[in-house]
Amino acid sequence: MSETAFVKEATGTEVQPRVYRRRWFILLLFSLYSGTNAFQWIQYSIISNIITRFYGVAVTTTDWLSLVYMLVYIPLIFPVTWLLDRKGLRVIAILGSTLNAVGALVKIASAEPHLFAVTMLGQTICSIAQVFILGMPSKLAATWFGPNEVSTACSIAVFGNQVGVALGFLLPPVIVPDVEDKDVVAIHLRYLFIGTAAITSALALLVILCFRARPTVPPSQAQAVFRQNNDNQTESYLSSVKQLIFSPPSLLLIISYGLLAGWIFYLYHGEILNFYPENIVEAGQIGLTMVLSGIVGSIVCGIWLDRTQIYKKTTVVIYISTLAFMVLYTATLDLGYLWVVFIASGALGFTMTGYLPLGFEFAAELTFPVSEGTSSGLLNASAQIFGIAFTLSMGQLIPASSVLGANIFLCAALLIGSILTATIKEDLKRQQANNE
Repeated sequence: MSETAFVKEATGTEVQPRVYRRRWFILLLFSLYSGTNAFQWIQYSIISNIITRFYGVAVTTTDWLSLVYMLVYIPLIFPVTWLLDRKGLRVIAILGSTLNAVGALVKIASAEPHLFAVTMLGQTICSIAQVFILGMPSKLAATWFGPNEVSTACSIAVFGNQVGVALGFLLPPVIVPDVEDKDVVAIHLRYLFIGTAAITSALALLVILCFRARPTVPPSQAQAVFRQNNDNQTESYLSSVKQLIFSPPSLLLIISYGLLAGWIFYLYHGEILNFYPENIVEAGQIGLTMVLSGIVGSIVCGIWLDRTQIYKKTTVVIYISTLAFMVLYTATLDLGYLWVVFIASGALGFTMTGYLPLGFEFAAELTFPVSEGTSSGLLNASAQIFGIAFTLSMGQLIPASSVLGANIFLCAALLIGSILTATIKEDLKRQQANNE
């Protein structure tokens, strides 16, 4: 947008779009508490054998410490996105960061072998906090950032969550030793829980004190249009949801996003340890490699979108690349060379995580002026549904056939997603609003 462009406020006053330096602090704060929530999601899975032995529960019971994140999201996403539309970013940020801290505090009391129910309660509270977090990246970016930096901002917000996943792979095996002595495990679990609670509590306090709902002047013409529609409530929340579901382009994107992102949830949850059950440290390092390369992919894709504004072609290329690297990843798992698996995992992580901000931003373009929180929420709901389906299906497929057969099934799902993505009709409505 040129420097002479103006946007019209709801009062009728024309002002020049403006971005505030505060936007980077808001983005950093969100990325940090989002990362701690993702850390709490994955922290049990990577040491699942220790958790299962310590609490004396079945493996499937331990799995629910991860699956609860997916299960809770589905029924709560609609009321949370409605609240985001009506009350704005600040209310959602306070609720998400506070619930995240409360869940972490509850876990401190659960570091005893007979208190699995308490750790499950804490994890459930954290999973509720996740509902207030996952739909925010695209909404926060659009609210605070200009049209030439909005995709980069969205990718950084996603980046924060992925850093949390990376630390979730890295730190728990280092902090909690894999020993038979439950007293030793209890001490180190308490260290893990106390450290997490201290950080999440500090971040929740910062959010309450410093997080603002939106800047005084909108950063773009599109955001000014959205504010005017939202302030006047020209369209109901239910109408917005219907528009997303019954519009062929957005529906195709919701399904294809779920097929890829839901598969990521499954992969983080069980794929790596299925192949390396006796190599927990190496499994964590492979997962860390995948996440770190994904962080790079997320940032690269965000910067690319801002500079080129090429949405559909970029999304299709990344989706097909993910399918290709998944085939490579599957083919290398049984070779016995861990370094080959590391390389394949890194390539796969780059594309599959890089796809996440692409999906958010493409949905925002296709569905404008529907709130980015609503479109992101439906994308994430699709991912959670497919994530549960993949996790449960793989639990049946692997014993019935093989890990190879299960991965071929996942490749087929990605092939379907690639075809659906290629058929989406591109209509960049938000970009058109910015150019008017």
